[in-house]
Amino acid sequence: MNHGPTIRSGSTGNDVRRLQRLLVMMKSLDFDAIDGVFGPKTDAAVRDFQSGTGLTADGVVGPQTWNALPADPDTPQVGRGAHGAVVTALQKALRLYRGAGTPTDPGVADGAFGPKTEAAVKAYQADRGVAADGIVGDRTWWVPAGGAGATLASLAGLTTV
Repeated sequence: MNHGPTIRSGSTGNDVRRLQRLLVMMKSLDFDAIDGVFGPKTDAAVRDFQSGTGLTADGVVGPQTWNALPADPDTPQVGRGAHGAVVTALQKALRLYRGAGTPTDPGVADGAFGPKTEAAVKAYQADRGVAADGIVGDRTWWVPAGGAGATLASLAGLTTV
């Protein structure tokens, strides 16, 4: 179940960001619209989604809309010092992006976000035109990574659609 509070145009916060990530994952919203503000672009994407799934296209994201959305992607914000499976997936995705031995290759996928991973993230960010701060947040996970609609999240295998 994909429950969340009822949100609508004018809502703000983490639940709106989560909704926006899902809409980006489904290619209904551009990555740069992930801002935590339920504005006109998010409203239009929600209404399109609702219409396409047979729900009342009112722009209100309540239980029925949440339940119709895909499962949340596992794309938390990570940076230097982070550890775990998401970091391992990130490292593999960075290597896949341009290949071994390129500036986006962090080396061994060991699940530890150290200086090599940070350098690879900054190279990826610079290449994709997002702020090269070495922190993998919404825009870094979801900026288009090239052909076929790939993103860092999809290259990492963290998406559900």
